[in-house]
Amino acid sequence: QLQLVESGGGLVQPGGSLRLSCAASGFTLDYYAIGWFRQGPGKEREGVSCISSGAGSTNYLDSLKGRFTISRDNAKNTVYLQMNSLTPEDTAVYYCAAVRSEGPYCLRSSLQYDYWGQGTQVTVSS
Repeated sequence: QLQLVESGGGLVQPGGSLRLSCAASGFTLDYYAIGWFRQGPGKEREGVSCISSGAGSTNYLDSLKGRFTISRDNAKNTVYLQMNSLTPEDTAVYYCAAVRSEGPYCLRSSLQYDYWGQGTQVTVSS
């Protein structure tokens, strides 16, 4: 059974940091592009970041550049999202998603992804 499990969310003060993890089970991530998405209260889901299967390509929501970093460790079958300088506007449920893709570019649209995790809550508040 193919499964993605996010972890690392929680409550953090403004200006703080969190590192989210997306662990795969039932399949290896080597040939999968991974995306991170989020949905804040009363907001539509938006793409946060993505990384190609070979990690040669990454992409970020423009407003997050310089604060968020995506990375992957295929040996651990895990993708990470390092989030720094968090603000209350970053409060959301964060989801990771996977699609088999050996192309050089990562995929930005949620419609392109086949497998989804259950999400992890990130709350930024003082």
